Amino acid sequence: MTFSRLPLSYCTNVHPGRTVAEINAGLSRYTAEARSALDFPVAAGLWLAASVVAELQASESSMESLAQTLWQHDLACYTLNTFPYGDFHSDRVKEQVYLPDWVSLSRVHYTEQCAAILAKLLPEGGEGSLSTVPLGGRMNPQTPNFRALCFTNLIRVARSLKTLHQQTGRCIRLAIEPEPLCELSGTQQWSLPVMRGLYEQAEALGCERDVREYIGLCFDVCHQAVEFEDVAASVAAFDREGIRINKVHITNAVELNDPSNNTAGREALCQFAEPRYLHQTFAQFADGRIESRLDLRLEDLNRMPMDEFLMAERWRVHFHVPIFAETLGPLKTTRPDLTAALKQVALLSYAPHLEVETYTWPVMPGESAPNPAGSDSLATRIASELQSAGELIMDLA
Repeated sequence: MTFSRLPLSYCTNVHPGRTVAEINAGLSRYTAEARSALDFPVAAGLWLAASVVAELQASESSMESLAQTLWQHDLACYTLNTFPYGDFHSDRVKEQVYLPDWVSLSRVHYTEQCAAILAKLLPEGGEGSLSTVPLGGRMNPQTPNFRALCFTNLIRVARSLKTLHQQTGRCIRLAIEPEPLCELSGTQQWSLPVMRGLYEQAEALGCERDVREYIGLCFDVCHQAVEFEDVAASVAAFDREGIRINKVHITNAVELNDPSNNTAGREALCQFAEPRYLHQTFAQFADGRIESRLDLRLEDLNRMPMDEFLMAERWRVHFHVPIFAETLGPLKTTRPDLTAALKQVALLSYAPHLEVETYTWPVMPGESAPNPAGSDSLATRIASELQSAGELIMDLA
């Protein structure tokens, strides 16, 4: 009962990767520099957009160049982020990041292709993981029988991963990543019932054992903390249900206490209302109620007269902020939740893959993101996060 012995990973979706050349350049410029600043091994959690996957499949030399770049910089790769399908660095991503959803065969083919690529990067006998969308975003249009159609496609992928394991000796598992206001989000209300439904449909087809083996969750601590969950209890609940957590995203969210009276905090939070990514916002009230809004909006922060949402005890916002920060000026972070979640993860009978995933550095408010290493370079900030994560894991191990 301990943490994964694989090198700590960081997700490369923090920098653009629309082509294999861009992926290689990012690994050389950012990942390798961050690795050189640390005294422990680092793994690259590759984000491969659909355009990159197509390029890798079409050209063996492209695949060789990617593997060579990893090898040259002494970087392992055992996990892929297959959540964003298209351009994750376009001007506006928002709710489009959940498309295509798991009803779409495009999502199925992309995921199977990513698994085949990862199998080539893993050593023989290695285990890999693919994090993916939480079936779909509830804010997007959904077809009738949405869940059942998603389950059919997920069962297909489970069978595909089993076949890949048998043929290559590489075990690769899918990790569905709950996210606020998506089909999988809050543990008790959404994620547990959805996963039960998946396993029930698999049981009816006689393949529940395989689906449980090859399909589980990616537990993103920021996502669950934003909903004011007891993150340790959530990890324990999944374990009791026999739902495997295949991957853990080591992440922090933003917290604003006493929003109606905290003028400095509201002004600071205004800097986080940016146009690229979706920043689901949750409010906790004195009576224990939790309410939510789809995105962080300036009009909600500056509303006069104040509405009920501003009268909450505190807000939490889905904006990944540095994991080494407990405060950001007048704002707080969910760093204590990160510690609590990892303590519970250490008690599991298996070791999920561990990955730092702060993809928001390119849109991070500069004054709100102090770097303990004293440098503003992206690679140095990534190294600082990895150092902080490594220290936390060592303290808890």
